[in-house]
Amino acid sequence: MTKVINNMNDLAIALQPTLKKMVDGMAQRVYETLNFFLQRYYDSYDPVFYRRQYDFLRSGFKVDARIVRGKAVASVYIDTDYMSNYYGVSGEQVTTWANEGLHGGKNLGTNTPHVWDVTMANTVDNGALVRDAVAYLRSQGYTVRV
Repeated sequence: MTKVINNMNDLAIALQPTLKKMVDGMAQRVYETLNFFLQRYYDSYDPVFYRRQYDFLRSGFKVDARIVRGKAVASVYIDTDYMSNYYGVSGEQVTTWANEGLHGGKNLGTNTPHVWDVTMANTVDNGALVRDAVAYLRSQGYTVRV
């Protein structure tokens, strides 16, 4: 189907479906990476003095891409409100400790990842998301130079 593009607004509208799918794929990669490191965090320590809660393991969420004011946006985050089963500590504190490589505020694990930092290092900081975006756009027939 041929689309007639007369101005920049028409071009932006024509590109929206492609950009939305691209952003959704990028968010999916961040989400999968986050869940990988959440699992590594849990694998790094087996508690012996308390019953383990799994809310943090399941606290990573992804909001599918959508168009907001002409831009494709998606979200990947740790929902600190989801963690309501922890005694005497907030979900925010659990998340902060996990990003410091701590279990219950203590350095108990071996090779405990700093969950959010390593997720960003393995998706954003290393250029993986840009490479994914370029590959996706090329697969859709766009010429991309980097």
